[in-house]
Amino acid sequence: MPVPTKEEIIAALKSVHDPEIGIGIIDLGLVYDVNVEPEGKVQIKMTLTTPACPYGEILIAQAHRAVAELEGVKEVEIRLVWDPPWNPKEMCSDAAKDILNIW
Repeated sequence: MPVPTKEEIIAALKSVHDPEIGIGIIDLGLVYDVNVEPEGKVQIKMTLTTPACPYGEILIAQAHRAVAELEGVKEVEIRLVWDPPWNPKEMCSDAAKDILNIW
């Protein structure tokens, strides 16, 4: 069974949306890094919009589930980080910036 690529992991994570903002975690720039090991372990480094984000646990659980459901994934580890701090002007996609009106 082949292990998914980093691009396939990112595509799966695009389905995870912040329920408060209504924008995906990829477009928000909340996912900092994805590492896929040959044996099927996936490590994701991500952040939240704020340390007090009321939906943090939900976002992490949804991200975990989206990746764990991919064929070839044996283990998912999500590491929540705060450095660098999330900065929407620098980290959001152009589409997210349009929605948030933060040009």
